[in-house]
Amino acid sequence: MTTNSRTSLFSRFLNIVEKGGNALPNPATLFALFAIAVLIFSWIGQLLGWQASHPATGEIIQVHNLLSNEGFRRIVLEMVENYTGFAPLGIVMVALLGIGIAESSGLVGAVIRLLVLKSPKKMLTFVLVFSGIVSNVASDLGYVLLIPMAGVIFHSVGRHPVAGMAAAFAGVSGGFSANLFIGTIDPLLAGLSTEAARILDAEYYVLPTANYYFMVVSTLLISLLGTWVTERIVEPRLGKYTGDVIPESMEKLNPRERKALRWVMVAAVAWVLLFAAGLLPDQGFLRGTDNTILHSPLIKGFIAFLFFMAASLGIVYGAVTGKFKNDSDVVKGMADSFKTLSAFLVLVFFAAQFVAYFKWSNLGLVMAVKGAAFLHQADLGLIPLIILFVMLSGFINLFMGSASAKWAIMGPVFIPMFMLLGYSPELSQAIFRVGDSVTNIISPMMSFFALIIIYFEKYQKNSGLGTLISTMLPYTIVFTVFWTILLIGWVMLDLPLGPEAPTLYIR
Repeated sequence: MTTNSRTSLFSRFLNIVEKGGNALPNPATLFALFAIAVLIFSWIGQLLGWQASHPATGEIIQVHNLLSNEGFRRIVLEMVENYTGFAPLGIVMVALLGIGIAESSGLVGAVIRLLVLKSPKKMLTFVLVFSGIVSNVASDLGYVLLIPMAGVIFHSVGRHPVAGMAAAFAGVSGGFSANLFIGTIDPLLAGLSTEAARILDAEYYVLPTANYYFMVVSTLLISLLGTWVTERIVEPRLGKYTGDVIPESMEKLNPRERKALRWVMVAAVAWVLLFAAGLLPDQGFLRGTDNTILHSPLIKGFIAFLFFMAASLGIVYGAVTGKFKNDSDVVKGMADSFKTLSAFLVLVFFAAQFVAYFKWSNLGLVMAVKGAAFLHQADLGLIPLIILFVMLSGFINLFMGSASAKWAIMGPVFIPMFMLLGYSPELSQAIFRVGDSVTNIISPMMSFFALIIIYFEKYQKNSGLGTLISTMLPYTIVFTVFWTILLIGWVMLDLPLGPEAPTLYIR
């Protein structure tokens, strides 16, 4: 079979996935049906006695019937809290208030024009995927700022905007476990790995930098793979954009705009100096309660700083260009940013209920424990075990959104298993992180999944769950295959995964 015919077959498969997914009800209705399904399965699960023993604590995890009197009371009493407490909702709304000011002032458009006019066109896709990966250090910046901006940038240079958003989304979410920097998830997973390792070795300690070398190399790999998938599979399949959204003008900046950007740079430098003053000194005012930068308010509360920065820079730009003449213009910019949120607000209501019900029912926990136990008993060789562990982590990620919650269950099973085979806890953690990343971009349990659908709908009015999954599925397949190959090669060469983090475990 020729390469073209194989590509054609794969493209037809993706078309079937898209049509099948979009033939389903509206995404909001679909999440409502998912929530109802969880209620029914929770009743069936309790009726049939579905349960599992937590590998770390020995606690018996039982499926909770949400159709019971207690479940009904919880559904009614916590419905509003589920909605208002859904993490992406507040993050998106706060971020949009600041971004709305920057956008209405003309700053966002000017920056995009400058980037497009100055950047090498051949590097555009790579830069977006790479930026998406690195953006994970700054909380949820990639989801609320980079992904929609990627669509605008691609549109402005005559490329399909959905392809740009797909490339950025692949980096932000599919490359979640790759980075050049240590993020907040690293010490969290390392702590869980340490506890799991001490089941066999009471003095073992897993450093937060346990997978750093592997993460850095993975950053380059995922950036290259994301670029290849975008330009060879996703963009050709999407074809030329024919929608009615008008692209950003790519005219050169006029003298007033250039002057405004210079003042914006002055304001941005002031912010950088403020951050440096708060982070660099010991006991600085921006350091965390443990006096570290990693747990500082700047890192953990970056959305608040994004609001302040975007708002202040937008006001400076708007004041210099004359776009903002008074405070009413600024408030109008904030209000205008919310006009695109109506569909998202509806969708999030049902998504929030579905996620809450799934968590309450314990269906995901039982599924994770059972899957881990199955692999533990399979008695496979190392390479098949790595491959199946990656696949299991990716599969469970479709049903459980929290990486730490999954690792709290899977770590106590797989870390001792690998240690008995002579392989380090750091390796077990790296394998888990690969599987946990690659299916983020096709998982409805991923917190920002609903928001990405809304982004797609801006350019393709008929976009739905099928559109998003069929667009992102090639990234998942390619990332899974080549990231797993990299991992196996790393083990075969016995390379350190990070500082003081070997692949082998020698007691």
